[in-house]
Amino acid sequence: MSVRFYNCRILSMKDDKITEGELWTDNDKISYIGPKKDTNGIAFDREIDCKGNLLMPGLKNAHTHSAMTFSRSLADEYCLNDWLHKAIFPREAKLTPDHVYWFAKLAYADYLAGGVTSCFDMYFHKYENAKAAVETGFRHVFCGAANDYGGFEALEQNYIDLNDYDPLISFIYGFHAEYTTCEDNLKFMSELAHKYSAPVFAHISETAEEVEGCKERYGVTPAVLFDRLGIYDFGGGGFHCVWFTDEDMAIYKKRGLWSVFNACSNLKLASGITPVHKFIRNGLKIAVGTDGAGSNNALSMFREMYLDCVLSNVETKNAAAVDPFAILKAGTTGGALCMGLTDCDVLDVGKKADLILIDMNKPCMQPENNIVRNLVYSGDNSIVKMTMINGKVLYEDGKYLTLDLAEVISECNKFRKDLA
Repeated sequence: MSVRFYNCRILSMKDDKITEGELWTDNDKISYIGPKKDTNGIAFDREIDCKGNLLMPGLKNAHTHSAMTFSRSLADEYCLNDWLHKAIFPREAKLTPDHVYWFAKLAYADYLAGGVTSCFDMYFHKYENAKAAVETGFRHVFCGAANDYGGFEALEQNYIDLNDYDPLISFIYGFHAEYTTCEDNLKFMSELAHKYSAPVFAHISETAEEVEGCKERYGVTPAVLFDRLGIYDFGGGGFHCVWFTDEDMAIYKKRGLWSVFNACSNLKLASGITPVHKFIRNGLKIAVGTDGAGSNNALSMFREMYLDCVLSNVETKNAAAVDPFAILKAGTTGGALCMGLTDCDVLDVGKKADLILIDMNKPCMQPENNIVRNLVYSGDNSIVKMTMINGKVLYEDGKYLTLDLAEVISECNKFRKDLA
């Protein structure tokens, strides 16, 4: 399919400049981006007058548990440890592949309406989840979710199968966290990383208790432990990174590792506030994610980006502690590169046509004193007019083109009774 977007403003994310012009797609890629251009008789499948609205890369949710939509608003009274062991793990033991299929589709509906074009998802029943993603047309990057309860025996096969499943699907090695993974399994994770020269991701330093527990077991923080075991020898990174020490940051900088921030979940579970300004000041690679709907409870990247900026202002007592463009870049380009989606990071010729159209006529986007700051400080899901993934429009003007939202909601509420 070929599409011509014209009369649009374009934020490519290669820098913070907004230009006026056109963008053309050919099948799954961008074929032209620049000033108004004669089409020379090209027969586009569709021509879209953007009427001055803004085209930009899709947002990339760089840490989530998509099918955990089943647990939204189900266990809001707990901090992390009790939330996991009293509310989540017992219910997850009841999840079937069919549950995951439908609850993942509910997450995709949420993502598409919020301008998210790919996610980095740590969960299980991956093959049913992959089926749901391909049916929807959503770009889904799986992260290994192994821990001492299971999953390590399937990691290598998941890596082989899912990286050859469909162009929309990929898999990166990962495990849940240090506190749910014994030393033997951590060493096994390191062996897989070395066998395939592959990056590895995990939850890390999410709570102060987690860090202290690791020190009691091994005498060092989780980041130091993983580095000593060789887990980070081929890259990767961590989710949350709330309680990082200077040594942890130095390891992440030296190894070129990714730190993925999850501000809403950390606040809701009373885990702490990530010092985003320090990561930026130290030149670390950063990305943004929502975590799952059970601990957030929203899946809004706009809310995450807002909090990543303003919480650092409070921490530093400096209203300019974090440049909003740096966080917008983390939420788009950073997330893509973190997930290994090197052809989805910016809008440019030859890149994947994963993009969104922002409605500049929404009240929260006016006046246009600074469009980038409006996106981060006042933007929300309501400003997303269209979401395109792999050259196909999946969401437009409030309508889903590849999933039946009423059916998804009906199935999820039916299954909700199994898990309540």
